[in-house]
Amino acid sequence: MNHMSSVPADNKISVVIIAQDDAVRIANAIQSCKVFADEIVVIDGGSKDNTVQVSESLGCSVFTNPWPGYAKQRTFGVQHASYDWIFLIDTDEVVDEELAADILKHKETLYDPAKAYSLFRIGDFLGKWMNRGEYLVRMFNRRIYGITNSLVHEMPDVSEEHTVKLNGVLWHYGFRSISDHVMRFNKYTDLEAQTAYNKGKPFRITNLLFRPPARFVQKYFLHGLYRKGLAGFAVSFFWVMYEFLVCFKHYELTRRQKQLTITEEEPAEKKKGETTYVVQ
Repeated sequence: MNHMSSVPADNKISVVIIAQDDAVRIANAIQSCKVFADEIVVIDGGSKDNTVQVSESLGCSVFTNPWPGYAKQRTFGVQHASYDWIFLIDTDEVVDEELAADILKHKETLYDPAKAYSLFRIGDFLGKWMNRGEYLVRMFNRRIYGITNSLVHEMPDVSEEHTVKLNGVLWHYGFRSISDHVMRFNKYTDLEAQTAYNKGKPFRITNLLFRPPARFVQKYFLHGLYRKGLAGFAVSFFWVMYEFLVCFKHYELTRRQKQLTITEEEPAEKKKGETTYVVQ
């Protein structure tokens, strides 16, 4: 790991990785951060493979914490880091050389803890890179910012005006198989629907009717995934499925709560209309 004597102690960076049964990929994620990291902290949720052993062999500080959810696990990792500047990376992501060099350059001047840093992430699918990526905030100072307490898509709670964009790419090797993709979509849509329900958002039939096809148009045509052949079509279709499942699971949660409310009210209504017979 990087231990540059010229870097002030307040500018040192802790890389935080949350992990669970991903020994195959975690080594590449760890290795890609060593250029700029002063420590790498791995929070393992109870892996049954050798994720912990691989991480320890590469010099990481490993803590085991039974899986409490994405946001709480990331927060646990941030709390167990030695330094205030935090860089978040997942086990299936790799920092490219340009991004690592840019982080190293900014490391010399991390004097403003109110600043946060975003990077450009590109994902893969069926052996092709989907060039339409997204900027995500992944480096921040924990004295100023924390992790949003959400069930899914948990990120540092940083507003865009306080964010600096870094050069380079974070490569996301997220595709494993179609079966794995379906399984993860099922999990993520559960969490997204639950989030919408918890926030009190009403179910709207218009969302169910219009959001899925609108997402396909956005991904396939506006984002240009038609250029990626069958892989691009598959990604666009998966987004249709994602939107449909989120909407329908939201409806299911809403309907279940209404049925529960009706069930709880029925005994009172029944009691109100009952005739009492007194035996003398």
